[in-house]
Amino acid sequence: MSLASHLEELQRKHGDIDREIDEALAHPSTDDLEIARLKRRKLALKDQIERLKSQPTTH
Repeated sequence: MSLASHLEELQRKHGDIDREIDEALAHPSTDDLEIARLKRRKLALKDQIERLKSQPTTH
């Protein structure tokens, strides 16, 4: 998998989790721990995206 396609996949997952968080927040019955878990996953993906973007490319 190329770096660009890997980044695209991570960004897609990041957006998916963002939508999951929005849906969870819209339902008062959602467990706060579940929301926290989703936010941690989203942050971990963001960190991974930033690390990949900052890597020097070698050709």
